Amino acid sequence: MVDISNIKNVAVIGAGVQGHKIAQVALMAGFDKVILNSRTTQSIERAVEQIINSKSVGLKVLESKGHLKENQTTETLLSKLVKEVDLRKAVEDADFVIECVPEILKLKQEIFKKMGEFSPDHTILASDTSTMSITKIGESSRRSDRVMGMHFFSPMGSTLIEITKGTKTSDKTMDIGYEIAKKLPCERGERMVIRLEKESPGFVVNRVIGTGEIYFKWVIEQATMRGIPYEQVDADVIKLMPMGCCLMCDIMGLDTVNNSMKYFASTLSSDFSPSPVFKNLIDKGHTGKKSGKGFYDWSKGKPVINREKKAGLMDVKIVAAIHLNEGCKLLEEGIVDNYNIIDDAVSAGYHISGPFKVGKRWYKRLSKLLETFAEKANTDYLKPCHLMKSGEFRKMSRSS
Repeated sequence: MVDISNIKNVAVIGAGVQGHKIAQVALMAGFDKVILNSRTTQSIERAVEQIINSKSVGLKVLESKGHLKENQTTETLLSKLVKEVDLRKAVEDADFVIECVPEILKLKQEIFKKMGEFSPDHTILASDTSTMSITKIGESSRRSDRVMGMHFFSPMGSTLIEITKGTKTSDKTMDIGYEIAKKLPCERGERMVIRLEKESPGFVVNRVIGTGEIYFKWVIEQATMRGIPYEQVDADVIKLMPMGCCLMCDIMGLDTVNNSMKYFASTLSSDFSPSPVFKNLIDKGHTGKKSGKGFYDWSKGKPVINREKKAGLMDVKIVAAIHLNEGCKLLEEGIVDNYNIIDDAVSAGYHISGPFKVGKRWYKRLSKLLETFAEKANTDYLKPCHLMKSGEFRKMSRSS
């Protein structure tokens, strides 16, 4: 185990949905100082308000329930929080930095260039990107050996953090990042840290689940064309994905999902090109929960969704086949060496069963089903790979 006792000051760049929660868990982890940076004082103050008073996991709620560590109080934790709008000042004495700005590669590269200039030589720079290349993000920092990916699903609500290296990331950087990730508390259970030794667009979980967006795009365009309510589309997949695709996109942010799909389109296949339905909603400012409207209306709080009637457009077996196929591709590419890692990560990240639990038994049927849909939708990317069709992935379990 690597010693991280010298990691005392942590900076979080970006105070949005992820940023303020990452800052909160860093405070709760016991670092000497946590610096929260954003472009405006107003955005930082909004973030601090959430850290303190979030109805579910704010510090005051956790303190009242006795969920903070011994000798920790809201007051003592906030005394270690530094609010800073100047990026140079935010990182000038940081030992570890976590960037969590929007999923725009150029923006991330610009920030990493500045952080490489402003932070001490020993500082490790991590990105909370959910999809993008750590190599490309970090190359402008001029310290690629100390740049890594640290993807949080829900800093408080999910146990999972995926860490990954770029082509030049050192093993020491990954070792330190792993121990930092393990140290960060979550609402319930122990942290699950998945370590990838090779880059993959979307890492593990968002690569597997995100590939379903090709199918979702086809379905949502069919629903929009036919005037079918989006809640009926979510009802189609309630057994496999209790949250539903449309609701999940609203929570993640349609703009975030759209940017991720653009990135997948540029790195994996043009079949990921975002749907015009997304563009139309985003152009209207309807980006989901955070804007008050997306596929659903959030203006009065969490929308009440009637899932009694189904659209009959989305087949959960096709969704399962897509997830299995993408998991097999990750194995073929050597991103991970056994399918249990993928199952564990998907289960922890999205609270659904991993693709191999069903796939081990039904891969032949799922392969045929996916082959038929890929031809129907004219999408080469979804055609089942060799490892899926042959069933050879079954030899690649943790116990093999």
